[in-house]
Parts: sequence; structure tokens; C-alpha cells
Amino acid sequence: MSIPLGTNPVPSMNHVSSTVHADHYGSSWSLCLLQLVNCVRMNIVKSKGNGIEKSLSIEEQKAKINEVREILGPMVNMLPNFCSDASVSRYLRARNWNVERASKMLKESLKWRLEYKPETIRWEDVAHEAETGKIYRADYLDKNGRAVLVMRPGFQNTSSSKGQIRYLVYCMENAIFNLAANQEQMVWLIDFQGWTMASVSVKVTRETAHILQDYYPERLGLGILYNPPRIFESFWKVVKPFLEHKTYKKVKFVYSDNTESQKIMTDLFEMDKLESAFGGHNPAGFDLNKYAEKMKDDDQKMSAFMESASSVFFQEQSHVSVLQPEFSVTEHQLESSSDSSPSSDAESPRRVDTKISSANEMKEQLNCKDTTIAESGVSHPLIHMNDFA
Repeated sequence: MSIPLGTNPVPSMNHVSSTVHADHYGSSWSLCLLQLVNCVRMNIVKSKGNGIEKSLSIEEQKAKINEVREILGPMVNMLPNFCSDASVSRYLRARNWNVERASKMLKESLKWRLEYKPETIRWEDVAHEAETGKIYRADYLDKNGRAVLVMRPGFQNTSSSKGQIRYLVYCMENAIFNLAANQEQMVWLIDFQGWTMASVSVKVTRETAHILQDYYPERLGLGILYNPPRIFESFWKVVKPFLEHKTYKKVKFVYSDNTESQKIMTDLFEMDKLESAFGGHNPAGFDLNKYAEKMKDDDQKMSAFMESASSVFFQEQSHVSVLQPEFSVTEHQLESSSDSSPSSDAESPRRVDTKISSANEMKEQLNCKDTTIAESGVSHPLIHMNDFA
């Protein structure tokens, strides 16, 4: 296998993968790793000028965040929590603080969320995908308090690419929902038990990489490849020179028969909690029935959270809708109301007009197919969710 360097010192992973795909055998074993390479690499995109990851002051970062909000325009008002400082910052970091590219990325992510509605997926929708334990959130955290997603690509049990992607999204949303308040990243523990070349689907791998890198940027703190085929590490060494230091440090190779690499696990996890399948002392493995109960409980918490957020919004809407027919707000009244208190009657109708106008602008920008969401501007259940994007 060879990767043409060309004249560009930092070729895209699409360039790398297209070369690998030329050899069918090579594509089979490399695609699974390319999936992780793509997701990790897109977290740190080199600037075209000097190929160095930017380091900005707090003030510079805040200025960039505000620039993104200005570009997004009314979408910020309609989906404020998806445009929080933390959320916008992740997209900026994923695009090396390039405002234009980060804005485009975030806009596409918002559009996807409005159409795909990932937060509405429930256990009953994906339970059949989970039967073999091919992806699940572990009961333990790493020593840094990060959630752990166990992935076993060799345990694939279905043939529907849509179903597989839907289950992946469900697991990502669940892991994010369960992140501690001071955490925004997770650990992927990828176990290659039972993996063969037949386990890889080109279509699913590409779609997986697309979703994880474009819609969940900067969510990966560390990816551990546990007992992968040795050739994976050889391939990684070829790709490594094209990656930033921070990027390739996010990927670790661990082998059960290698004491030195096992130290990675002891440094990262409490061994009494880590599953024995990964060298830990916990004999408990994946139990579908117990996991199903845990997911159903999380689904109920998610639904309660969404209903609570929606209830707050609709109470506000009911209040202003009662006031709206009673007022004919002139331009002069709007100007004078700016000096009044937030609870004044004159300001409520003003907010209605602003929301309606912004909703129409948002619909135009997103080309949203869901007219209920676009026209109301605020009926999406996670609008008030705290930094879930």
C-alpha cells in the first residue's frame, strides 16, 4: 500500500482513503481504522498557511465565537443552546478557529438535528440493534470522569445501514446526555474480538465517519483500539505524519499480550471497575436485559427533560398570545419599551414579532423540511436544552 504525497504537505483523508480503496483487500482492513482516523483528524484541521494548530487567547476565542453567531444570524435566537459558547467553541476548534468553515459546519449540524431529530430516538426503536452488545455505554467512567462507549465491530448483527447508523446516533446522544457537567468528551473503547474483514461495510463506515466528525466534533477524548489486527498499527504509522500531535495522541493501540500497552489501561481506568475483557477485574460483561432497563430509564429522563423545556416555552407563548390581540404596537412604542422592565406588557408582543420574523429567516437559511419546526421557530423539543449539541 502506498500513499502519494503530492505537493500538498497535508493531504485530505479523502485522498488517503481513495488510495487505500484502490486495493479491495486493503480497503477491508483499513476502512475501520479510517473511520476513527477521519473522526479524530477532523477535530484538529491544519490551517492552510503554516499547518500549525492555532493557539488563541480567551479574548480572541470569544471574538471568534461571536463572529460565528453573527454569521448564523436568527438561528442563534431560535436554537440558543446549540449556539452556546461551549458548543460554538467545539466547532471552531474542529476547524482550527476558521470562522467561515466553523459556521458552515455548525449550520449543517443544526439542519441535520432539525430533520433527523436524534434526541427523539428511543430504546424501542433500536433495541434489536443492541442485542449483541456491539455498542453500549459502560457502567464505569475513566479516571478523568469521561463516559466510555464500548464498540465491538465484530459483533455486527444486522444488515440495515439505516438501523445501524440510527443506533450509533442513539448511543452518542445517550453518552452526551450522561456526561458530567464539567465534561464534554468521551472515550471510545473499540474491541476487535470476533472482527474479520467481512465485518466492514464501506457504506456504513463512511456514513459513520461523516456523522461523528461533522455532527459531533470534539466529542472524542480518546480512542482505544483493543487487540486490533497488527496491520492496523502499521497503517496508523503511515498516516501519523499527516496529523497534528494532539490528534494522533487521541488514538492508542492496546494488546492483551503486551504488558507495556496494558499500562495504558491501568493509567486510564480503575481496574476493579474495568471489564475483565479489557484486562480489568470486573467479571460482569454486557447484559442485554440490564442494559435495556438502564436505557429505558435514561429515555424517561430525556423525555421528562424535553417536556419540561417545552412546557416552559409554551407557558411563555400562551402568556404573550393572550396579550398580542390587545396591543397594537407602534414603532414609537417599541422604542420606548426598550427602557421598560423585562416583565412589562409592552415587551411581550415585541418578542412575538421578533420570534416570527426570525423563524421565517431561519426557515430560509436551513431550507428545513419540517415546516412545523421552521414556522414556529421554537417548537423543537431541545431548543432549551443546555449545550447538548
